[in-house]
Amino acid sequence: MSVSGWLNATDFEGVRALGFDKVVNFRPDNEARSQIASAEAQAAAEGAGLQYVHIPVTKHDLFTDDVVAKAVVEFGGDGRVLGYCASGQRAAIVWAAATARSVPADEVLSLLHDAGFDLGFIRDDLEAQSDRARWSSNADAPAADATEDSAASLVAA
Repeated sequence: MSVSGWLNATDFEGVRALGFDKVVNFRPDNEARSQIASAEAQAAAEGAGLQYVHIPVTKHDLFTDDVVAKAVVEFGGDGRVLGYCASGQRAAIVWAAATARSVPADEVLSLLHDAGFDLGFIRDDLEAQSDRARWSSNADAPAADATEDSAASLVAA
């Protein structure tokens, strides 16, 4: 899993040339006037041969079950994934929340730090994700090992 700041329609060919198979867009439409809409990003991504997923996230949604469960699924599959948002930080935080469901929070924070993100302030939220299986019903919990393979590979692009 790698993260990046915002992409333009012309960037998706380069993303594919770097060996990525999927892009996950964490920007809500209309977040900024200069951003491309999700539909345009999807067309550009698919035109470049990439899978495209849109999980719109605001700062208030970062740790919600809906967002984190979707991220677990998208990060847990085969292929190289690039998550992007305005700066890359939101994508890194969502990756961390998803990964914390199967990897200890200290390890997730260490991986974030190694990738250039100083996000110690989310420790409590990551601990809550780690502890989720204990306080939630098994019926709505994603597979615990879905993000283990992506845990060792967060890279800030």
